[in-house]
Amino acid sequence: MVWPQYLLPQHWASKLMFRFARIENTWLKNTFTHWFVKAYQVNLSEANREHVEDYMHFNDFFTRSLKPNARPIADSAIICPVDGAVSQVGKINNTQILQAKGRDYSIDQLLASDPRSSKFNDGFFATIYLSPKDYHRIHMPYDAKLVSMDYIPGDLFSVNQQTAQKVDNLFARNERVVCYFETEFGFCAFVLVGAIFVGSMQTVWHGQINPPYKKQVQHFDYQDQNITLKKGEELGRFNMGSTVILLMSNQDNPFNLKELEVVQMGQALI
Repeated sequence: MVWPQYLLPQHWASKLMFRFARIENTWLKNTFTHWFVKAYQVNLSEANREHVEDYMHFNDFFTRSLKPNARPIADSAIICPVDGAVSQVGKINNTQILQAKGRDYSIDQLLASDPRSSKFNDGFFATIYLSPKDYHRIHMPYDAKLVSMDYIPGDLFSVNQQTAQKVDNLFARNERVVCYFETEFGFCAFVLVGAIFVGSMQTVWHGQINPPYKKQVQHFDYQDQNITLKKGEELGRFNMGSTVILLMSNQDNPFNLKELEVVQMGQALI
């Protein structure tokens, strides 16, 4: 069911979902959220608020916080930033990142020809998919200083495994937010990829980035603001689920991960 996505008015549909997810009508939001919990087998016992009725609207539920000890932070230099499943992980081979079997895309495409993209030409990456049932807050995988952020406009195809196997350059054509950091490992990038019904992303330092949807790349420079984030601190969140891509600059692959592995925020990656 990939081809209908080419015909679907993706941004219009995502705008509707954005509004629907914020409806506060008690009956509507409770009915829909109860259905969602049952359909996707969401584990609410680990959430700070365990009852559907305690949420203001569906997006409040979707971006729910967890109990303090639900995701212990490993004593490791790099941790998993999200709950999800590993789509792909490995070496970036001469600028090319593996999307799915037989499908690659370039680091230059992903980063919209940013001059710093060459830093990752022979680095390594991990792509993690967040399913609808997952915890949707995003946390820092390492201690870092924020350098800059780019908003890159694009399509809003689904980012599930089936679509990744069918749509060329999926992660490099979808709307995305790229956060650049200085770390003890060198220069790193963290990519938040939007998807259908995921037309809203936000970070803790900026707030909501989209909507509104822009038509040009937007650059935000933070080099003079001394914004530092610690491993495990919240980085941002998806208002609906999507995918994150970790990019590490030119060095050997340290990630102890394998394709399709289910991961949780806070677990050790090295």
